[in-house]
Amino acid sequence: MSIADAVARASAYLTDHPDEARYRDSAATATIAAGLVATVTGPGGERLTTDMPAGIGGTATAPSPGFLMRAAAASCVASLIAIRAATLGAIVGGIEVTVDSESDDRGILGLDDSIPAGALSVKAAVRFTGTDLDAEWQRDVAAWAVAHCPVTESLTRSVPLDVELLA
Repeated sequence: MSIADAVARASAYLTDHPDEARYRDSAATATIAAGLVATVTGPGGERLTTDMPAGIGGTATAPSPGFLMRAAAASCVASLIAIRAATLGAIVGGIEVTVDSESDDRGILGLDDSIPAGALSVKAAVRFTGTDLDAEWQRDVAAWAVAHCPVTESLTRSVPLDVELLA
């Protein structure tokens, strides 16, 4: 099934069954046995490892959680661009999305409570290859993808976060 067909089918189904559109996303569970290396698992057998930079006590043997946030944003935006292009019937040879951010380590270390622990700014740079679609179309599709990507949309909106202490 093509991307466009899959999106059309999912859209039609959710239009007819809006009560099934909202759900809890699968949980990610991080475990640290020692140091700052975390093993993250999911209910479907997903597994990845993170580590923190050596400058704050990690061993830098795996990507940091912040890098994975940027990776999630980049891959999500690229996927949404591909989805939007397919649904519009556009031919795009390749899509490259680079996401970077600016941070201030004083925030994550709690040295100044006026400085956020998270990113101060985030930038997504998009490159299309193998297409003759004009720059306006490319800008519109990139903006649509950023607006509809759950990762970037969550980065730009205040999302409630409940913390529960388990026994």
